[in-house]
Amino acid sequence: MAINDPYWPRADAWLNREAEDPDIRVVGVPSSSASLSPSRADLTPLAVRDRFSRFSTFHGEWGIDFNGVGVFDEGNWPVSELDMHEMPDAVEKRARNLDPAPLTLFLGGDNAITRPLVRAQHEEIERVGVITFDAHHDVRTLELGPANGTPIRGLVEEDGLPGVNVTQVGIHSFANSAIYRQWCVDHGISVVTVEQVRDEGMASVVATALERLATYCKVVYVDVDVDVLDATYAPGCPGARPGGLTVRELADGVRRCGAHPMVSAMDLVEVDASADPTGITLDAMAHLVLSAAAGYAERS
Repeated sequence: MAINDPYWPRADAWLNREAEDPDIRVVGVPSSSASLSPSRADLTPLAVRDRFSRFSTFHGEWGIDFNGVGVFDEGNWPVSELDMHEMPDAVEKRARNLDPAPLTLFLGGDNAITRPLVRAQHEEIERVGVITFDAHHDVRTLELGPANGTPIRGLVEEDGLPGVNVTQVGIHSFANSAIYRQWCVDHGISVVTVEQVRDEGMASVVATALERLATYCKVVYVDVDVDVLDATYAPGCPGARPGGLTVRELADGVRRCGAHPMVSAMDLVEVDASADPTGITLDAMAHLVLSAAAGYAERS
């Protein structure tokens, strides 16, 4: 049993506060029926919450304490039994009816939840900007259905999101095809590879993306596909490969997005809790959730 030290506030206690007028809403979206690779990502929203007791509310390197940020945990939406064709409408409807907060953090679930959540951010989808931290382009053919490899293509090709509204950060080496890369180029999607992140720095990459999107978007949605991490840090991500980002790099990007006032929502997806026996991937995901909260604490 953890020692209850009043001078060492824990992240799980923070999450359970149920603020009446929260700065951050947390929502579990436990859907994995659209995963191209078999996954129990539906187990992850509850599993990652269980890891919060391992973390404090103070980031000792950044000097940020988010303990005073108001939060409300909405629990999990009942979508785990819906198939890939039923889930999007159900998720979008619930997201549109959700009480507003400056920042909403959606705990997935697989990447198929991203498309309906983006659609719910604004009545005019042309005014929504999207930043993805992802190893993959997620522009596979829609002939596969609205699977977890298709959300960006579906948003652009069917929902009317302009490709120039999308920046993808952390694209890996052997994780995509030349055909799908060309599709991104043809539709104006900005692609930032892992190598570019290392050369330019995460701070510069994120600042550039946010500055550009702020010129013609009303809100920005951030999709954090945890498989953008190097597989060493994310054995519970079916799509993780060698050569990805470190937890530190990704957390820095997430923090900087959380600090920006135009970022209305963020999802964290593609962790299969059943494939993570040591909890290292769940710990990485928890670290990212808390990094978003630390970023929010920097908003003036």
